[in-house]
Amino acid sequence: MELGRQIRKYRSEMQLSQEELAEKIFVSRQTISNWENDKSYPDIRSLVLLSEIFGVSLDNLVKGDIEKMKEQINSEDLTKFEKNSKTFAILLAVTILLPIPLTYFFGFVGIGIWFVLFIMGMYFAVQVEKQKKSFNIQTYKEITAFTEGKSLNEIEKAREYGKRPYQKVLLVICAGAVAFLVTSIMDYILKSFAGV
Repeated sequence: MELGRQIRKYRSEMQLSQEELAEKIFVSRQTISNWENDKSYPDIRSLVLLSEIFGVSLDNLVKGDIEKMKEQINSEDLTKFEKNSKTFAILLAVTILLPIPLTYFFGFVGIGIWFVLFIMGMYFAVQVEKQKKSFNIQTYKEITAFTEGKSLNEIEKAREYGKRPYQKVLLVICAGAVAFLVTSIMDYILKSFAGV
């Protein structure tokens, strides 16, 4: 992090020892040493005091760290989004493929198992939608850009925003077609087993 370097730089410019700076912001000399060596990070009150003592803005004091913090937050958000998306995709596939086999082999218990899988899938679908909404991403291109750590420019965003309603309708139609196709295939397979 850059903050340790910044504290050391401004402290040296003012010709303050670690102990003298520590007295001014009501912390121990060891705390200043930890900050300068990036072993710990000052709380907001200490940051404000440091910026006042050094006569610099908070922005200048934490320069460089803000971008690193944003990158870390974006990285954590991206990891969570990808994990939720993959879990939802797996549960969606299982929910589409298993209703007939579960019912055929396990009867009412199979329906219960399928219902639990369906509820889990809906939970992850809601989580993914919340994340998409918080990052203002809806279309495939926006989601792809987000997962690659990129963002679309304003013109591309406007184009993608115009596609959103059409993509949702298309998604519903495709999901219905896939569900019908899978159900038909499973029905045919089960009737073949029953006829044998």
